[in-house]
Amino acid sequence: MAKSEHRGKIKPRNQNFKQRVPELGYYFIVTDTEETEQNYIYGLRDSIPNSLQGKIVIKVVETRTRNLVDEAMNLQSLNPQYGKIWILFDRDEVKNFDGIINSAINNGIEVGWSNPCIEIWFDAYFNQMHTYRDSVTCCRNFTHTFKSKTGIKYKKSDRNIYALLNQYGNEKTAIEIAEKRLNEHLRNGFTMPSHMCPCTTVHRLVKEIGSVPKRLKKKIGVRKRKY
Repeated sequence: MAKSEHRGKIKPRNQNFKQRVPELGYYFIVTDTEETEQNYIYGLRDSIPNSLQGKIVIKVVETRTRNLVDEAMNLQSLNPQYGKIWILFDRDEVKNFDGIINSAINNGIEVGWSNPCIEIWFDAYFNQMHTYRDSVTCCRNFTHTFKSKTGIKYKKSDRNIYALLNQYGNEKTAIEIAEKRLNEHLRNGFTMPSHMCPCTTVHRLVKEIGSVPKRLKKKIGVRKRKY
């Protein structure tokens, strides 16, 4: 759950990030949480087949909510070779939610946002996206859903959250549900993310990274045709 005044310190910037660009891209994801989003994204990274490890790099940096865009822009300017830079955060009680999203988009930064919280995206893994209007209700009810579907107590600090969601849920269905709900809001005239609840765009990051094997296969095919 995002906190606009999170106490975590901004990770120091250094030149170690400057290295050979991996074949399938370098993703840098800036988030405002120490646990849930980071554990989920690293689980997504680790799910990539061993044969592709090293061909794509995914790193997560944690900072305060108010610094998300600035940190992403700094990384973008220091490391222009990166294929994608994203910010990942929740509506929660963030007052400038729409402003942060607009600022990121205007600066060419991708945004994975969730309203009211990332658990609404997790909810979609179980073939549903309930209408929870606040993060407290969302987290509380998702905890019950998770326990009923998995038999395991949900913990925001669980490093296996990505694997568990895929073991007991369905990521393809989750992406379809999230995209459908997003389009429904747009058709109904809602364009401000703060007014689109429940909703998320995290599925677009997941879908893009999940397409890595297909992208590699396509690249290999192009090389073969050249010869």
